[in-house]
Amino acid sequence: MKIGVSAFAWTTEFGEEDSGILANLREHGLEGFEIPMFDPAALDAAGIRRAFKASRIECTVCAILPQGINPISPDAGARKKAHSHLVQCVETCAELGAHLLGGPVYAPIGFLPGRRRTQDEWKWAIEEFQALGDALDAHGVDIAIEPVNRSETFFLNTASEAASFCDAVAHPRVGAMIDTFHANIEEKSIPAAVKTLGNRLKHLHISENDRSLLGSGHVEFPAILSALRQIDYDGYLMIEGFAYSTDPRNKLGALWADVNVSPEDIAFQGAAYLQNLMRQTN
Repeated sequence: MKIGVSAFAWTTEFGEEDSGILANLREHGLEGFEIPMFDPAALDAAGIRRAFKASRIECTVCAILPQGINPISPDAGARKKAHSHLVQCVETCAELGAHLLGGPVYAPIGFLPGRRRTQDEWKWAIEEFQALGDALDAHGVDIAIEPVNRSETFFLNTASEAASFCDAVAHPRVGAMIDTFHANIEEKSIPAAVKTLGNRLKHLHISENDRSLLGSGHVEFPAILSALRQIDYDGYLMIEGFAYSTDPRNKLGALWADVNVSPEDIAFQGAAYLQNLMRQTN
């Protein structure tokens, strides 16, 4: 297992001008850095790739679908537009030098029609990710579909649902991820959720129950790491926390993060916490 950190601790809009963040990650035991992707065309892929190469840090990507991009829309034209967007996301990942694209890319966050998902929506989503397979193969990118909590989506909330979805898509590059913040809300047991996904688990967001410093809340990380070892997980423990910043691009942490917690605290204290846990559970 490798340890990384999400750009969300610092900013929602990572660019080459932010490359200084990458400079001292390795000295703290961080091997990966995850950048957010809302609009792939807005990213300076070549510049960001240069920054990652210079820092010897691996890039992963977390994609969030913008409003108007909906793979489970009842409108066939809208679904076609969503397919083009997802292909562009995969292509941009490859341009960034990334091989892992994660996120809740089955529907826009906040799309809550006030009902259960329909069989048609399930079918449309399966068809979309089967159709995406050629692009994934061509560009050497794996996709990790993220269940999120019920206040953000109605489509996929649990690891069990994600496992069923992956099995229905039946493409080796289409897997799932767990975000421990969301799983803390939706799962009876996060270690059991890890085991449910097994080899379908391609990525992990490590987050405290309030997105703050790892180990400061009530998520049972030792048991989660033990479960990960039992399934021979060898991917990232990607720290996803939100720190306070006056930078207007830090749209998430600026709203509600602890004003006493810095981005570096999220990253470096989090990495030290995970390194200690990994030694204890080895």
